[in-house]
Amino acid sequence: MRSRLLLEVLLLLAVIGQPTYALSTDIEQPIEIEADSGEFDESAGRTVYNGNVIVTQGSLRMTGDRLIANFDENRVIIDAYLNGAPATFHQTPDGGKQDIDAVGNKIEYHPRRNLIFVIERARLTQGERVFEGYRINYDTKRSIITGTGTKPGNAKSGVPASKPGRVKVVIPPKKRTGPPATVSPAVPEGPRRMPPQ
Repeated sequence: MRSRLLLEVLLLLAVIGQPTYALSTDIEQPIEIEADSGEFDESAGRTVYNGNVIVTQGSLRMTGDRLIANFDENRVIIDAYLNGAPATFHQTPDGGKQDIDAVGNKIEYHPRRNLIFVIERARLTQGERVFEGYRINYDTKRSIITGTGTKPGNAKSGVPASKPGRVKVVIPPKKRTGPPATVSPAVPEGPRRMPPQ
């Protein structure tokens, strides 16, 4: 029974890597979910995992304490909600772009909408770029990141940013690919003549 449940869940979640920012080969990889316990409700289109949850598919890796995943009638993933202390998300994009890593108390993954929401003690990094705050929304298709420093209605949430209640963003300069720009030296004017007296 348990192996049948796991097989059905694996089939249901086999398309979790569909968003455009993921490695295109992720979708071709089997999904593996490990947890202390799991429940699959086909009629509700929902699966729930509890305790040391680890989800992997190709370059995608999510970890946390509890995972709830919803799927449509064709067994295609709609969204996934991961809670933890912390919950983590990792994925390698196509095109040689730097890996995306997220950490927070809650992570929502919406592959059809190309969205990742990192909530409470949120931190998202891609290479040297760092975004911190209470909530970070990442539109992976359009590369748009928005954030809030505090929980709505609460000015004193536990935010890892430099000052509570604020968003922290680190945007490094682009690395040069060619030789450094050169500055032409000033042309000497020669000796100055003193005006006649």
